[in-house]
Amino acid sequence: MRLNRYLAQSGVASRRAVEQIILAGRVVINGAVCTELSRQVAPTDSVKLDGKLVRPAEPIYVLLNKPVDYLTTRSDDRARPTIYHLLPNRLQQLAHVGRLDMDSEGLLILTNDGDLTLRLTHPRYKMPKEYLVTLDREFAMADLPKVKRGVFLVEGRARFDSLVKLNSRQVRVVLTQGLTRQVRRVFAAIGYKVRRLQRTKIGPLSDRVLKPGEFRLLRPAEVAKLRGEGEG
Repeated sequence: MRLNRYLAQSGVASRRAVEQIILAGRVVINGAVCTELSRQVAPTDSVKLDGKLVRPAEPIYVLLNKPVDYLTTRSDDRARPTIYHLLPNRLQQLAHVGRLDMDSEGLLILTNDGDLTLRLTHPRYKMPKEYLVTLDREFAMADLPKVKRGVFLVEGRARFDSLVKLNSRQVRVVLTQGLTRQVRRVFAAIGYKVRRLQRTKIGPLSDRVLKPGEFRLLRPAEVAKLRGEGEG
């Protein structure tokens, strides 16, 4: 494992901040100062930061079915319920991967694996997310080209990768962008109001059994698929 990844997974700091720590000469491997970002670290190596031994945390991957009225944040100054109220103490240290608005629901991943978090959230990986959307009125198929072409928001062009009409007021949307409240804002821009928004799939991962408020650990095969292992 590369040294910068080793330290990031040990909870020292983010990958970028860890690189500055290494370059500053604060890391010692087997008794020798190391300033090489790409240095490979073996399980038997002794790695110390400022004289203290560091070890990567065991990776944990949790899938939560977030209910409506819960904030995707660790704490709230207005004492509103957060997703962490749904988790036991042993999982409180996990970071949420992306977020769902308070009035949205569905699948949310929490983990301490920074590499997987990057793969799921960074635009270059184009990780698809699927949503079941209930609108305030029937979706007109004449509007399909608009959402696929995109509408202009403050951040730039926002678009859906695909939209399938399931019934008069319900559509399935897939997108690879991750703009704030993107689904709601795109529909609002063309004259619709979202009545219900459920994230039903993250990349290849879905779960039709998990009830709102419930969570489970991801299986190794699911984590491998999220990482893209075996693709191509």
